[in-house]
Amino acid sequence: MTYNPARQFRCTIIRGKAKNALDNLLPAYAKIISDICPSPKDQFALQFNERLSEILGESVEKTLNNHRTEIAGKFFGMYYEDVHGTIISSDRTEKYLEDSDQPAFFKDICFKFQFPNGMDKSENVIEKFSNGVSIRQFPYILKLLVLSEQRGLRLTKDEIGYYVLNSLDVLSGRVDPSVVLDFITSDRNAGIKKKVTVTGKASSYSMQHINEQLNYLELANLIRIDNKIISLNHRENETISFMSDYWNKDPEFNVGGYNLKDSVQRKQFYFDWQLFYSSLNKELKFTTSVDSLNIKVQPSGNGTSVIVDTNLIGEEGENFVLQFEKNRVSSFDHRLVRKVIYLGKTRGLGFDIQSVIAEPGEYSEFVKYIEVKTTKRVTVPDPRDPSWIDTVNLTRNEWVAAAQHRKYYSIYRVYLTPENVTIFTINDPYTKDEEGTIRCKPINYRLDFTNSSIDSVLSS
Repeated sequence: MTYNPARQFRCTIIRGKAKNALDNLLPAYAKIISDICPSPKDQFALQFNERLSEILGESVEKTLNNHRTEIAGKFFGMYYEDVHGTIISSDRTEKYLEDSDQPAFFKDICFKFQFPNGMDKSENVIEKFSNGVSIRQFPYILKLLVLSEQRGLRLTKDEIGYYVLNSLDVLSGRVDPSVVLDFITSDRNAGIKKKVTVTGKASSYSMQHINEQLNYLELANLIRIDNKIISLNHRENETISFMSDYWNKDPEFNVGGYNLKDSVQRKQFYFDWQLFYSSLNKELKFTTSVDSLNIKVQPSGNGTSVIVDTNLIGEEGENFVLQFEKNRVSSFDHRLVRKVIYLGKTRGLGFDIQSVIAEPGEYSEFVKYIEVKTTKRVTVPDPRDPSWIDTVNLTRNEWVAAAQHRKYYSIYRVYLTPENVTIFTINDPYTKDEEGTIRCKPINYRLDFTNSSIDSVLSS
């Protein structure tokens, strides 16, 4: 067929949130779903809304329902309903709770997403299908970006929007990315600039579905966007190469196998879709290396310089905290540095690093026990956000150590992001649990905390 980008088709997705909000909401959703599942459908709705209301300070039922059904359920695929009407935590959620790898969570979403899909109302699915829409758009975008960079070009959000994500021919899966790139190049050379526009609507509305889809590729750590210019994150080349090879593969879920005008088949379609979308391919589990985040070196919160060597950070961040503690203690009294010891390989202790208080007063040389918990995400967490929440899993040994050492025990929550390494310290979590400022439940002793319980915020 002849590619004509002027054949525009508004192919929307579920409306999400800003990137930082999505990164913040993910651990909150996962915490709630893991706590209350398995659960009967009606109880799940009530408990999810009640728990999220406590976190967000939001009481509007419509908003809470949107979080539960549209974002956590349909788009994130964090739970599914079985044949008995019981809500089950999905494989995707369980993997995230195990590895705290937020970009990997979004990689899986980008890989499985397709048009048409079971997230839309049936009339919208029928409209897309009848118009021939059939594509795995995220692999397609990645392939186009690979080809464009091979030609020395950087594409813009407007170009991806107009020539790809709002182009009926591309959305129908019938156009080679090289052909799209030729059109973009030709229009550029002719001084023609195209962008998605909807008559009578603001630019923000016209580009909303484009921006949100690109947000997910950013959250997956696969692209960077600077002043509307899109670049591939080449530290993720292995994943980019793997995904982009699927640009011309048919969507994995066959929407055409169902007659959506028949109520029985329509119900089966939505049931089958949620099982498909929330599941993980057992042979394919995406990961995010520390190196792929390309962490920048920045001054630490206490004014000392911390050298961020990604070979030393390690997948769990203990080595970074070890170096941080050595710098902190050295700035107080260099003779005490020898007392900062890494013990993460020693089983059964309940902490990773033995340090010293290193603060003015009679307890300056007292031992300090540090348990390090690390997560990888694309955006920097902001504890000033009243809706912010996070969760960590503790072993029995770690919680026993917290109870035993009390004020001499701290959890260092490490966030590895492209912008920097941020550490939130939580001192004496056992007492905070008794006081109710954090909540620790014996699931594997998972500690939930908000901005009110953070004692300091340190950035690399």
